[in-house]
Amino acid sequence: MGRKLISVVGPTGIGKTKLAIELAKHFRTEIISCDARQFYKEMPIGTAMPSEEELHSVPHHFIGHLSIQKDYSIGAYEKDALEKLDFLFKKHAVVVMVGGSGMYEKAIIKGLDNLPSANEENIKKLTQILEEKGIKELQTKLKNADPEYFSIVDLENPRRLLRALDIYLQTGKPYSSFLNRKKVTRDFETFRIGIKAPRDILYSRINFRVDEMMKQGLLKEVEKLYDFRDKRALKTVGYTELFQYLSGEWDLEFAVEEIKKNTRRYAKRQLTWYRKSEDIHYLDLGYSEQEILSLLKEFNL
Repeated sequence: MGRKLISVVGPTGIGKTKLAIELAKHFRTEIISCDARQFYKEMPIGTAMPSEEELHSVPHHFIGHLSIQKDYSIGAYEKDALEKLDFLFKKHAVVVMVGGSGMYEKAIIKGLDNLPSANEENIKKLTQILEEKGIKELQTKLKNADPEYFSIVDLENPRRLLRALDIYLQTGKPYSSFLNRKKVTRDFETFRIGIKAPRDILYSRINFRVDEMMKQGLLKEVEKLYDFRDKRALKTVGYTELFQYLSGEWDLEFAVEEIKKNTRRYAKRQLTWYRKSEDIHYLDLGYSEQEILSLLKEFNL
């Protein structure tokens, strides 16, 4: 049958983990994650890592395999994940990939874009702006320089903003213009499956999941990480808001509502990213087993 990679995509909170496990069980295969937030072992609740039961039901890779103390680039992930895939394809004709980090999925399927190395002087100046004026100043600069990338990037992730602005300062071209160039070929075929739902249902699921995370102990998880709040891995939704509560800037109710709001915004940017792809085959939320099998038949799987 040849090497086949099934990539399960979709916005946060839509149920990608469940579908990936169903597919992996069907093919008796394994799962690799391309969710950059779930790489870090200290963040299981706030990143909605698969449960222990789910992790034991099917072999998973790139879940909780790093510490927040380690900086891990998308380039390093591309190399590691391709090596893991090569190993897995020696055992399985089909492997499942799942995750909502669009750039990480793209790195595996199409390869990284040929971008210049970071300019230290630019990064230094931009970091100074971040420290003195806050992340909203960088967001404004990116919106003016590259509205297309602004519409899809995780706006709460300063590293992404710094990189995009650095590229713009170096080349005079928006970062988004580098994202559609000819990509490398891979020695496997990729089939992308998405899950979709009406926006109000998705947002309701997100709000409910945040409440469940709080019940599961998200605040205690964040308290343990407070001293490491400047680490890149922790500059993400669910953590930055509770750090502001712990520092006395916000009350808890407001912080939780901000997590919900920022998660909804993140989901909206993910939807914008996926909307540009014409090769995603969608299942409606609440899909049946027969619908999965029909979709797989289209792929000759």
